[in-house]
Amino acid sequence: MKHLSIVFFLLFAVVVYAQPGAPGPDPVPLDGGLIALLAAGAAYGAKKYRNNQEN
Repeated sequence: MKHLSIVFFLLFAVVVYAQPGAPGPDPVPLDGGLIALLAAGAAYGAKKYRNNQEN
């Protein structure tokens, strides 16, 4: 059973790799929302760090 699953995953990887790239819409820039999430995460991390330093 172990050998069968290994062979399956190896063949599956070859099939997935062999698929042609589908033309799609232009990529979406991740400027506004991603920067806001990074800033919020940094602020939250700084707050947690300061709270841990007080204890």
